[in-house]
Amino acid sequence: MTKTPSIQPDDFREIYDRFQASISRHDCGRKCAPLNGGEPVCCSTKNAIPIVQKAEWRLLKTRTDMWRRFKPHDSASRQIVAELSTDCAAIECRGARHCERDNRSLACRAFPFCPYITREGDFIGLACYWTFEDRCWVISNLQEVDADFVRDFVAAYEYLFEKDPEEFKTFRDYSATMRRTFSRQGRYIPLIGRDGGYSKVLPHGRGIVKADPAKFPKHGPYKSERAYERAVKEAGGTVAD
Repeated sequence: MTKTPSIQPDDFREIYDRFQASISRHDCGRKCAPLNGGEPVCCSTKNAIPIVQKAEWRLLKTRTDMWRRFKPHDSASRQIVAELSTDCAAIECRGARHCERDNRSLACRAFPFCPYITREGDFIGLACYWTFEDRCWVISNLQEVDADFVRDFVAAYEYLFEKDPEEFKTFRDYSATMRRTFSRQGRYIPLIGRDGGYSKVLPHGRGIVKADPAKFPKHGPYKSERAYERAVKEAGGTVAD
C-alpha cells in the first residue's frame, strides 16, 4: 500500500506565513548577479534547482503561474531529477525579474541555509549548503543575516518537522554528512544559532564553541573587496553598491 504523506498543501501555506523575513538588509542578489550573467545565483537553475515536496507543489500551482516543472538540461541535472524521491519534484521559476515574494518556495526562502541537527538530534541553528561557497555572497558574510530571518527560519522548520518527521531525518542525515566532509577537510562548520548568536562545529567531534562571525572564512571572489571587484570586471559586470 502507498502511504499517504502526512504533510498537506495547507501546511506549506502555514510555513509560508511563518517565513516571510528577508535574509539581510542588503540585496544580496545584487552582490552575486554581476558574477552570474546578471541573475542572482539562487534564482538560476544553472546553480541551484529548487526541490519541493509534491504537497508544496500542489499549493504553489493554486497560488501562481510563476513556477513550472524543471526540465533537465545536462547530465548533472538529469541525475538530480532521477534521484528524487517519489514525493518530491524539481521546479523552476520564471527568473528573478518575475519573482513573487509571497509565492517563493521554502527552498527559495531558506537558501543558502539548512537546519543543522546535532548527533544528539537537536536542531540548534542554521548551517550553509557548502557547495555554494564560491558563488553565494551570504555564505561569506554571515554577520549580515538579519535576526528576523533566523527567527522565521527556525519557526518554519520547527513546524515542518512537526508535520513531517521524515524531513527532520533528512536534515539530520545531511548534518552528519556535513560533519564528515568538513572533518576530512580539517575545517569547522560555521553556524548561526537559533538565538542569532554564532558558533562553529569543530572537526573530528571536538565539540561546538562560540565564534566571532568576522573571523569566519570568506570564499572565492568574496575573499576581499579587491578580489570581488576584479572578478566582476573579468565577468563584464558592474560592481554592486
